[in-house]
Parts: sequence; C-alpha cells; structure tokens
Amino acid sequence: MKNRMFAASALALSTLSLGACAENYSAEGALGGGALGAAAAAVTGGDIASYALAGAAAGGLAGYFVDKDDDCDGYNNNRYLDDDCFGTRGYPVDPRY
Repeated sequence: MKNRMFAASALALSTLSLGACAENYSAEGALGGGALGAAAAAVTGGDIASYALAGAAAGGLAGYFVDKDDDCDGYNNNRYLDDDCFGTRGYPVDPRY
C-alpha cells in the first residue's frame, strides 16, 4: 500500500513540474480536480479512484482554456495564434470582431 501511495505522489509531482512552463493551467486544474473528485467520493461513499479520475479530467480540460500569463505567446504547435497577440505589432487584427 505504501508503494502505491508513493507512486501516486511521485506522479502528481511530475505533472506539476511538466506544467510549470505551459501557457495554461491544465496540469494545475487536473491536480485540483482530482483532489476535489477524491474528496467528493469520500463524502458520498463512492469509488475514490473513479471520482478522482473524472475530477482530474474535468479540471485539466477547464484549465486548458485559462491563459496563464496574459502575454502574447505567438503561434503554438498547431499554428493557432494566442488570443493576446491579435492587433499587436507584427500580428493581424482579430478577425472575429
């Protein structure tokens, strides 16, 4: 049992270190969502692993859409322009408006 808890802790810490340089809060959202899901399972008597997994997925998805620095980060790997770049020097005006 101690080995599983250690492995889970190490996995959680590794996701935080990988998410530290990201442009959004997906890693932090997944961690928070997993904790809230586990807490909800403990209160309701549900399966902790299932609730934590669902909470982590929901938190990671929600965090993906939150911009971390509100600065112009340019184009990402999928060639999408960061919303903060529209209208700044060297970038086009936002076509959505």
